[in-house]
Amino acid sequence: MLYGKSFFLVGIGGSGMMPLAMILAGRGATVAGSDRSLDQASLPAKFDALRALGIALYPQDGSGIASAEQIVIASAAIEPTVADIVAADRVGAKRMGRAELLAELFNAATLSIGVAGTSGKSTVTGMIGFILHALGRDPTVMNGAVMKDFAAPDRPFASALVGQGDAFVSEVDESDGSIAYYRPHVAVLNNVSLDHKSLDELRALFGGFAERAGRVVVNVGDAEAAALAATIPADKRTTFAVEGDADLAARALVLDPFASRFELAADGATYPVALAVPGRHNVANALAAIGAVAAVGVPIADAARAIAGFSGLKRRFELVGQAGGVAVIDDFGHNPDKIAATIATLRSAPGRLLLFFQPHGYGPLKVMRRELVAMFADRLVADDLLVLPDPVYRGGTVTREVTSADIVADLTALGAPARHIADRDAAAAFLVEQARPGDRIVMMGARDDTLSELAAGMVARLG
Repeated sequence: MLYGKSFFLVGIGGSGMMPLAMILAGRGATVAGSDRSLDQASLPAKFDALRALGIALYPQDGSGIASAEQIVIASAAIEPTVADIVAADRVGAKRMGRAELLAELFNAATLSIGVAGTSGKSTVTGMIGFILHALGRDPTVMNGAVMKDFAAPDRPFASALVGQGDAFVSEVDESDGSIAYYRPHVAVLNNVSLDHKSLDELRALFGGFAERAGRVVVNVGDAEAAALAATIPADKRTTFAVEGDADLAARALVLDPFASRFELAADGATYPVALAVPGRHNVANALAAIGAVAAVGVPIADAARAIAGFSGLKRRFELVGQAGGVAVIDDFGHNPDKIAATIATLRSAPGRLLLFFQPHGYGPLKVMRRELVAMFADRLVADDLLVLPDPVYRGGTVTREVTSADIVADLTALGAPARHIADRDAAAAFLVEQARPGDRIVMMGARDDTLSELAAGMVARLG
């Protein structure tokens, strides 16, 4: 399908584009690309990793697109005025969206497992891929995050696996509506909550995804997902819930600061499960992954045993380091549910919370304003401190109707301990200045890989 084809990926360093580039290259295609971050000399290690795979990189000035034989791939975030898109139109190169190409590969697979939901997609995808790999199924995995278990010195950005087995596991994105392209043999639905779209839009998108699937593994511990589950024929669905009534249920939870354990009840039997990742939300993620692999023939006992080896993803409650009695944690939390789950996990251990939250765009901030403010106001206590820098901005046109300053003003009016510091380096420095032994500093945000570097810098300053 891919041998002999030539692809040019615009924005190749993005979290959705980089693993796609890896899969294309691993399956014999010729791959090249460009990226704004490359032009800005940001995160050079990421682009060195792509070059090591034989991928040619160009400035984002149109110079890499010179033939009508190239297929130019761009995400929804790439505007038509970008030089590479202009060049593609000039030479007559075919253009495809990132999700369109990924869905084409996914739908062609003998056995496709699609992971959907507002939160937990990357972790569940990683868990499924890890279980199948550990049990010899050699899957192909498309993830939006680096899977630590598959990373190595010569492969530091392992957000994809290219296997020879029949399974293709991928997270699927509702934020741009591209979830509508996928026809999974097994669909996983983790949860439904506000992020980029209204709940009515999300219900339609997730409902259509479930309808197109051969089997649906759905979290009935989430109210919105449970309502959708009620519309799915009983012989087509597998339900799961944490401390609830479901086909797969987690009971007797033991939640430690950086690990968790539970008893899995399924088919009249009970299986002990130990996880090397913390939090009630990761117990739910584990149930989703075990349900998905069981749907493709993996015995539940084998899945429950294998998942113990899963060590997590980069930027998912990742301990960056400790210095001066202060721990720094890097986390992908960027919507109300994800951030609430992170805070709940942190509350399992004593210590003040110093939260750094960089919103992932002005548009999502407008959609989530009310829910985000309510969540922070409910979860923060007087000794905590929340600092918001300005949202991520990568250029292009954007409406700045709601800003970080607006969120902080809303929180201050409710008496919550929040502060707006526009410059993110200054915001990070302020939190370091405020830290004292026993505190946890948590770096949160999406769409910005340099947040990890900022978190590492905070550890260095604390030391």
